[in-house]
Amino acid sequence: MTLHHPDLTLRPITGPDELELFNSIPYALNKEIGSDLAAGRRRPEWLWLALRGDRVVARAGWWSRPGDQHPLLMDIFDLAGDIDDGVRLLNRALPAVVPAGAKPPEYGRFLPPDWRDHPDTRQAAEHRMEALERIGARLFVERLRLEWRPGTPIAEPSGRLTFRPIHQPGELIELMTLVLDGTLDAHSRDDLTRMTAAQAAQEQYRTEFERYASPREWWRIAALPDGEPVGFVIPAHNGYNPIIAYLGIVPAHRGHGHIHDVLAAGTRLLAAQNVSRIRAATDVGNTPMAAAFARAGYVTFERQIDMTWR
Repeated sequence: MTLHHPDLTLRPITGPDELELFNSIPYALNKEIGSDLAAGRRRPEWLWLALRGDRVVARAGWWSRPGDQHPLLMDIFDLAGDIDDGVRLLNRALPAVVPAGAKPPEYGRFLPPDWRDHPDTRQAAEHRMEALERIGARLFVERLRLEWRPGTPIAEPSGRLTFRPIHQPGELIELMTLVLDGTLDAHSRDDLTRMTAAQAAQEQYRTEFERYASPREWWRIAALPDGEPVGFVIPAHNGYNPIIAYLGIVPAHRGHGHIHDVLAAGTRLLAAQNVSRIRAATDVGNTPMAAAFARAGYVTFERQIDMTWR
């Protein structure tokens, strides 16, 4: 799979023995790549280098859940040379990593929360985005990466809602279907251009929630005292961090502040596990959800740029 330009070599790493070479460009995910390889979340043939001599001038990497045949996400792309080096690398790597005829996986990049205020950081991000745009990607959404830290107060229950475990997948999928009505989440809105709300809910349950190794007993349905469901929250562990994977309020009960009780319940459950932090994320444009997390004491520790292919 090695391709040689006149002064550029494009190839995947040979194996874990080349992790130091691959990680010669700094990035927050570097510390996880070795354990990801061992756990089957990455493969050597999904970690690509552009080399000029023995110097890495660009790199790209893909990630999946253990057991997946194909990558789910492109989460590493760095330039230490010019934009053309990155374009050449992607043009060579994508056909080798992505099955013929398939759309490339979404690209995601973590950035500082104030990344636009720092010229060097902003220029590097814009150069990566330009390289991706030149091979057909487009900006899809910018997201807030959020974190709750121990010692942050958790609101006491208001008494307006009761919480119970989920009895069977069907009742959660039904609530997820209702919550998609009027959603402000960009990925959910995109799903709804290609499938019904029920299909989107079933797909998310099957490909995401069903695969969390953390206890399903953590999941909670929020209800009025008479038992009528108001919403739900999915506390989980994604293999890296405790997370609020999803929470939502059904349309009939929005606008009454229930989101605060539901988020507090999920946060309280995870905090009781003596975790060192709780992570969550929401779109920049989903201002009601972002405000709910801020009120609950979650801080924005990073932003995330997501790009997709047309």
